[in-house]
Amino acid sequence: MTSSSTSSTPTIQKTEAEWKAVLAEKGAEPVAFQVTRHAATERPFTGKYEAHWDDGTYHCVCCGAKLFESGTKFDAGCGWPSFSEEAVPGAITNIVDRSHGMTRTENVCTQCGAHLGHVFPDGPTPTGLRYCMNSASLAFEPSE
Repeated sequence: MTSSSTSSTPTIQKTEAEWKAVLAEKGAEPVAFQVTRHAATERPFTGKYEAHWDDGTYHCVCCGAKLFESGTKFDAGCGWPSFSEEAVPGAITNIVDRSHGMTRTENVCTQCGAHLGHVFPDGPTPTGLRYCMNSASLAFEPSE
């Protein structure tokens, strides 16, 4: 679907207790640990970045890896922040997800393995992709 790799070992590895401490230190949403470390999904239209349109960059809430530019964010009407392409080629790893009786492409942070969301082939041109992300997996850095 994209040029991202399909499997890899994250370069940053921590225990569950260490990830909980990192997320607490960063003031992450309470659901962030379940989303990023256990592939949970926040409820649609509840995430802080779903209707967020400021200029800047979106990073992995766990490790800070740059994932998306605000200029690639679009309103897909699905209830989660959606982007048409990753900011840095290879920042996101795609994994086949056969959970919940369907086959989807899960996105994880290449650097730390955090679950981000899924990518679908129904986005806008030129990529045709919709990276459907959990707000709880993201941290926003405004443009200066």
